[in-house]
Amino acid sequence: MEENKLSFEEAYKQLTELVKKMESGEMPLADSVAAYEQGIKLKAYCEQMLKEAELKIETLKVSSTQE
Repeated sequence: MEENKLSFEEAYKQLTELVKKMESGEMPLADSVAAYEQGIKLKAYCEQMLKEAELKIETLKVSSTQE
């Protein structure tokens, strides 16, 4: 799965589902490690999208105060 094709909401949903599965303690170790790796990628992707949104908001704030 490529994270960059997901919306923030889709990526966040996948991340929370992975966390729930891992917290259940029912996943085999190899699956848990793979889920952890995927979770790290999803987390980074979500954080990047949030940073981009914050930057856009700050840009809009600055633009609106200059008008």
